[in-house]
Amino acid sequence: MFAVVKIAGQQFKVTPESEIFVPQLNGKIGDLVEFPEVLLLDQDGKLSLGSEIKAPVRAEILDHVQGDKVTAFKMKRRKGFRKKIGHRSKFTRIKIHDIV
Repeated sequence: MFAVVKIAGQQFKVTPESEIFVPQLNGKIGDLVEFPEVLLLDQDGKLSLGSEIKAPVRAEILDHVQGDKVTAFKMKRRKGFRKKIGHRSKFTRIKIHDIV
């Protein structure tokens, strides 16, 4: 059994008891969250698509983490212009409990 779920504008393939990293969600560690927007559901080989799916996915927030540092370096030759910028994206690690 698996489902394709839309979380924060991105699609994730999830299975029960799996752990995934998603863009940062509001909530504390240990909170239960529910994702009602299921795009595809596979139950023992039977596929369901679109708005006919009424099976929300329940998950628990395990941790809030930051991703690896991404560095961008801009330079214009012979002008003396150099700029180094970077950022670290924030993620939430969640554990899928069940697909209702």
